[in-house]
Amino acid sequence: MSLVRIHGTNSADDKKHLNAFSAVALTIAAYLMIIIILENIFTFPLWARIITFLFLLFLLSSPLGIAIKAQREDTTRLSPTFATQRSPLVDCPETTTSTKFSASQDSVAYHELPGEESQVKAEFDDKKLKDEEDMNILQSVCTLNFWLLFVAMLCGMGSGLATVNNISQIGESLGYPTSAINSLVSLWSIWNFLGRFGGGYVSDIVLHRMGWERPSFIAITLATMSVGHIVVASGFPGNLYVGSIIVGVCYGCQWSLMPTITYEIFGVGHMGTIFNTIAIASPVGSYVCSVRIIGYIYDNVASGEGNSCNGTHCFMLSFLIMASVAFVGCLVAFLLFIRTRRFYKQVVLRRLGHSSRT
Repeated sequence: MSLVRIHGTNSADDKKHLNAFSAVALTIAAYLMIIIILENIFTFPLWARIITFLFLLFLLSSPLGIAIKAQREDTTRLSPTFATQRSPLVDCPETTTSTKFSASQDSVAYHELPGEESQVKAEFDDKKLKDEEDMNILQSVCTLNFWLLFVAMLCGMGSGLATVNNISQIGESLGYPTSAINSLVSLWSIWNFLGRFGGGYVSDIVLHRMGWERPSFIAITLATMSVGHIVVASGFPGNLYVGSIIVGVCYGCQWSLMPTITYEIFGVGHMGTIFNTIAIASPVGSYVCSVRIIGYIYDNVASGEGNSCNGTHCFMLSFLIMASVAFVGCLVAFLLFIRTRRFYKQVVLRRLGHSSRT
């Protein structure tokens, strides 16, 4: 790509700018959520719509300011470094000593030499780490962990997409006004974003600080999604607002957890191919849940004008089945957690510790 320039960076220096990008994204999501809710309560005059639109444009353009500021800081920081950088061998050759063979470090290294048993374990972990990083698509497909992750994603993403695909019809059958239905679809995107952002952020913190294995979070989010489907099936007043929040956030979590788990279990060498193969679970699950389950049941119970249906019975059975599908995915994800628990402790956490030191 001719427009892309690759250069080395310092992740420690870039962290504050990446956090600024995240803050802007969260601010935009919160702003849109407030505007959508207010538009359902009040009727905005033209001048108010123009002001809110201009402020939204300002928020959308603010990441460009962050990038320009980061570029200026890099230029300011690197310029004096290149100007004053000199070789220590030229400046004071007599004070330059070899740190590799210093007596003090030899002594420390001597005392830190591993025993035979720990050395064998370290070599085994190194081999296991290399094997996992070299795993290609054919090797990964032949493992049980691949299919456990695939089935868990099929249940989670399939039932989640089935919800957003039918949320308009659910609102119509329960008597929601058109403006509320349109808002639900818009708000779903915000819940989806918050799930993707929060799921990755929280799982990173818990994995690095507490050593919790990431597949456990898929099990937790799928169990929570099952509760959200039950809320949608219940049909009580306002159930779609509560249910769409729960299902939307949990659905977004799947998309942040799945690629990361793919990298951690199967390695980075062929991650793109393996990730996109597992992602096939999303359209497959959506077809099965939306067409073969929800669509089929709706057509059987619809008896109104234009093959329409009104009442809680239109989607109650469908979403009780969706809740069962999500719960099955939770059990599958829990089995993946049990199978990979030792692997995470022996390889993944060690890999993370090695990458943080380097």
